Amino acid sequence: MLASLSRLFKLRPFLTMVILGIPVIVLIMVGLFTIFALKLFVFVVLPILAVVWLVRKVISRPGPAT
Repeated sequence: MLASLSRLFKLRPFLTMVILGIPVIVLIMVGLFTIFALKLFVFVVLPILAVVWLVRKVISRPGPAT
């Protein structure tokens, strides 16, 4: 069965590319999307959250008791 499958792939290179190539392309795209999402979180979301947290901390600080 393995030999016949190998012969089929040799006879139809486009079928081989479709069967073996699409999962590889999907894995590459998932990896790139994951890297993009992590970079977006680290360089955009976290700094915004840090600034908002600091501003709230400064504004809500109680004044000196007199």
